[in-house]
Amino acid sequence: MADAASADYGAEQIEILEGLEPVRRRPGMYVGGVDEQAFHHLAAEILDNAVDEASAGHADRIEITLEADGSLTVADNGRGVPVEPHPKRPDASTVEVIATTLHAGGKFGGGAYGASGGLHGVGLSVVNALSETLSIEVARDKKLWRQDYRRGVAQGPLAQIGGAPNRRGTTVRFSPDPEIFGPALRFKAERLYKLARSKAYLTRGVEIRWRCPEDAAPEGSEIPTSAVLRFPGGLADYLATAVGSRETLSSAPFADVAEGDGGKVEWAIAWPADGDGFAHFYCNAIPTPQGGTHESGLRQAIVKGLRAYGELAGVKKAKDVQAEDALAGAVVLLSLFIREPQFQGQTKDRLASPEAARVVEQIVRHRFEHWLTADPKTADALLAAAIEAAETRRRRKDEKETARKAATRRLRLPGKLSDCARNRAEGTEIFIVEGDSAGGSAKQARNRETQAVLPLRGKILNVASASGDKLRANQELADLSLALGCGTGARFALDQLRYERVVIMTDADVDGAHIAALLMTFFFREMRPLVDAGHLYLAQPPLFRLSQGAKSHYAQDEAERDTLLDKAFDRRKPVEIGRFKGLGEMTPKQLKETTMDPERRTLIRVVTGAAGDLDAAAPDGAATGALIEDLMGRKPEKRFAFIRDNAEFAGDIDL
Repeated sequence: MADAASADYGAEQIEILEGLEPVRRRPGMYVGGVDEQAFHHLAAEILDNAVDEASAGHADRIEITLEADGSLTVADNGRGVPVEPHPKRPDASTVEVIATTLHAGGKFGGGAYGASGGLHGVGLSVVNALSETLSIEVARDKKLWRQDYRRGVAQGPLAQIGGAPNRRGTTVRFSPDPEIFGPALRFKAERLYKLARSKAYLTRGVEIRWRCPEDAAPEGSEIPTSAVLRFPGGLADYLATAVGSRETLSSAPFADVAEGDGGKVEWAIAWPADGDGFAHFYCNAIPTPQGGTHESGLRQAIVKGLRAYGELAGVKKAKDVQAEDALAGAVVLLSLFIREPQFQGQTKDRLASPEAARVVEQIVRHRFEHWLTADPKTADALLAAAIEAAETRRRRKDEKETARKAATRRLRLPGKLSDCARNRAEGTEIFIVEGDSAGGSAKQARNRETQAVLPLRGKILNVASASGDKLRANQELADLSLALGCGTGARFALDQLRYERVVIMTDADVDGAHIAALLMTFFFREMRPLVDAGHLYLAQPPLFRLSQGAKSHYAQDEAERDTLLDKAFDRRKPVEIGRFKGLGEMTPKQLKETTMDPERRTLIRVVTGAAGDLDAAAPDGAATGALIEDLMGRKPEKRFAFIRDNAEFAGDIDL
């Protein structure tokens, strides 16, 4: 056996992926996937290169054009990519090296750029690998050069195509490859325009010119076909637009830009009186929607500054203020420029550089304390609002603990349970979801008053084939039992059930169906009265999202997708079809409106054979128990027999 196995695994089974082949083979490793977000990430990578050139002081104009054929052009008037042969690749120009070699760029040593977003040196080469066509034009030393690529492969050497006496910089035009992203995806003018505008705010004084065809913007949108975006005030201009005429707690926003030891920080913060705020964080002009260490530095600067002012003013309650209280309802904008930032992943959603927290806190805290002492009226208003927020936070915590104490008695609840606030079972429901990612989306999408969320890790134990010792030792099932509060087996007590509905919410795929089957097996075997009483449900998340312009619909499966395509859309125009890979991929808004909102969702109640159609003559769901034993029990031959006998009814199923 060992010799046979080793014969199947030899040197010929070891692949060596060269050049850009790894990118095309595994695009998700470089751009996070092949969906709409990854598709537009290509545009961000190329635009970031131009922004880096502008941030370094070598360019003051960037042009981004959505072409009529769907391709995208990004041009800057910077120095232009070097065109001479590379010292380590004398057979190729530097342009070709940068466009076809991973981790080749001018942002590693720090000599060419002080701070950059494209630190990894894979931006242009990855975009090239994932593009059907890409061309680079370089205007440098009064000469114009060009090189064309197809799916990452140069179609000839870099060639001089003329003179450029009044031009300089780099122009990149590319079309993402439909073989990678599918034929339905297209650049969206609205998304690109917002990207261009955000970069203009982040690079104060740099002019970004935007153009798109007249029919590119969605009907009814305010996206212009051409615009010159230039904001000398940077984030302060953005803040003024975002806050508008709303009343604020401060007489003026707390906004400035400063350099310190290790980096440059720009920020703009306002506290609207209506408490309707938001926060955006950036590092080297790259949006970091998940925040990171620079966010932590800002939060510490604000809360420490406010506490220091409270101590100076003799307000004892100031010491209880937390960062969430000090920034409650605030509009927060923060942009940091540092050398060699560390991001979590190539898509850069979160900053991980440890020094960023120190840089931001040192720069911002000193100025925030001066800003507060210079305007005592504003400082007193902010401190009073923060103390009120702290008291509200503490009161809500106490009320929640007190209200739930009677219901939970001495029950120890699992730490990963996000419980609802209502202290009685009536009208409440708990969503059992697979994984922390889906759990995070569900927690944001839920109604905190009536909906609880318990994430489970992967596939639970199959109780139909496991021993009693394994069942008792399983942590996931123990957490589930504790959360429900009604016990299991002989100790089950329906009147102790803490929620009116128990909802199994898994991905709309084969793995999700398997996890749902394992959970239903558990409830039938260990909490049978809960099922009989009609408390168990299956959520029905959609598998597809279809959109055309401003119109969008969700489909549960391929059949509904095809029906919607025929009845709800104009088939003469392209329809964008997105397939959700899991609940964690859905935004909280999408998850709420499709799966969790009682007004719009669909739930399937789980019943036993006594109430269903499995075997109406079988008492007390005996047919259900027999079926579960056949499908989930310890005898694989029974599963095989079931599959053999029912294969003809399966059809062409795509879960």
